[in-house]
Amino acid sequence: MKKWNLIIDVDRCHNCGNCVLSNQDEHVGNTFHGYTAPQPRQGGAWIRIHSRAEGKPPMVATAHLPTMCNHCDKAPCVAAGEGAVIKRRDGIVIIDPQLARGRKDLLAACPYGAMHWNAELELPQIWIFDAHLLDQGWHQPRCAQACPTGAIQAVQVTDKVMQERVRDEQLQVLQADLDTQPRVYYRHLSSYTHCFIGGSVFKADQHRSECVAGARVRLSRNGHLLRETTTDSFGDFRFSGLERDSGLYRIEIEHAAAARVSLETELGDSIYLGAIPLPVAASDAGNATTLATEERRHA
Repeated sequence: MKKWNLIIDVDRCHNCGNCVLSNQDEHVGNTFHGYTAPQPRQGGAWIRIHSRAEGKPPMVATAHLPTMCNHCDKAPCVAAGEGAVIKRRDGIVIIDPQLARGRKDLLAACPYGAMHWNAELELPQIWIFDAHLLDQGWHQPRCAQACPTGAIQAVQVTDKVMQERVRDEQLQVLQADLDTQPRVYYRHLSSYTHCFIGGSVFKADQHRSECVAGARVRLSRNGHLLRETTTDSFGDFRFSGLERDSGLYRIEIEHAAAARVSLETELGDSIYLGAIPLPVAASDAGNATTLATEERRHA
């Protein structure tokens, strides 16, 4: 049987808020019998966008993460609901607006914090995947229709086909260790969950300084080479997708017209190492040798 899934591309989300607003436009003040009671105008946003900015000028990375009910196949809220929360055959989770009234205890069952309490109606509520629209033949929920960058897409496929897409497109879910089997998947999730080490390379003599393009930069840890890259036209380099609080890294930089430089940094959150000078190689030197080693540590 085909089931509904949502795919969100983190790199395409620009925090425009259209998904949030379209959801509110659909549900605030509207009752959809058999699906949900009205969403409150203030608070209780069923879709939220979390943002993260790291590094420092001129090298800053920003990422935005839309979140909502994950419509888990092993949903803790369904288990705790005792009939007040149901899992449809097409994968969508629905909170019965009658049976769940007064059940504030259900909020604690969701490990993602995606369930919201409607104080006026004394009712727990979630984003219902706009099931009332899909049941009428719509192909996308409102949030996907309103997304101007194509960051949100709903797909209705069999579990086998979806798992093939997960593997082929390297899709991920939030907090996979919880084993709730969410049906909301993310592309480029590491843009939000991971961090980077970057810097800008230049060389200087007594008369001028200039950016170094095409310098070879190596990233290693515990003596093992992890990645290599080259500086761009502005002398910049960046290693992305690194685990937070992952410890000590070594960066080695070399260029044919300069001496090699190595430095170390302790990675917590994303780090911009700033402008890194490459000493001008001596004219009578045969091969570039290590003339400078700089140790840099960041909390």
